[in-house]
Amino acid sequence: MAVTKTHGPEVVREAWDAGLRIVGENKVQEAAWKKPLSVGGPDWHLIGHLQKNKVRPALELFSTFHSVDSIPLLERIQRVAEEIGARPSILLEVNMSGERSKDGMRPDDVPAAVECALGCPNVTLEGFMTMAPFVPADKVEETRPVFAGLRELRDAMEAEFGASFPRLSMGMTNDYRVAVEEGATWIRLGTVLFGERPKARPAPPSDADDCNLSFTLV
Repeated sequence: MAVTKTHGPEVVREAWDAGLRIVGENKVQEAAWKKPLSVGGPDWHLIGHLQKNKVRPALELFSTFHSVDSIPLLERIQRVAEEIGARPSILLEVNMSGERSKDGMRPDDVPAAVECALGCPNVTLEGFMTMAPFVPADKVEETRPVFAGLRELRDAMEAEFGASFPRLSMGMTNDYRVAVEEGATWIRLGTVLFGERPKARPAPPSDADDCNLSFTLV
């Protein structure tokens, strides 16, 4: 997918014209003004951390959430989705590396989250997401155990619950090749597609401010 974080709507158009059909955004607020100004057509996915108080506007913007990292967040998504008639797809974010700086649930917490997700009628659990530690290009092989671990965890959950979880969201610009070798079905690419991110985030034009005001954060 094309990760357009900190880039403007024109980059979404470039990605669409190049044949990319999924846009990944990290923040609800950024997508709230950027999506209405972007080309229609792409499927928008939230790949960054989602706060519970932003679930409602997020459900208005995104079809798929890659970063569901707790049962309380999952339950909140289900409640709001039921209220507004949404049916989002989700991935459970798992901290496979054990790094404290990374979001995501512990692998031991995944079975309970899978059971909860399968009991949510408005939510479809598609699979799992993880982030590997950032390493220099000459040490990218060190990321392999993280990606292989998520694949093995997915396989174990399919066997335990008798369900199919076809999506593995893993791999970014620096390590996507290893992720693909280990079974990634979605890779989150930004810099390799669009170059270095702008040092300053693009500011929404004044007439786009109403995009944010149309959402009530509860």
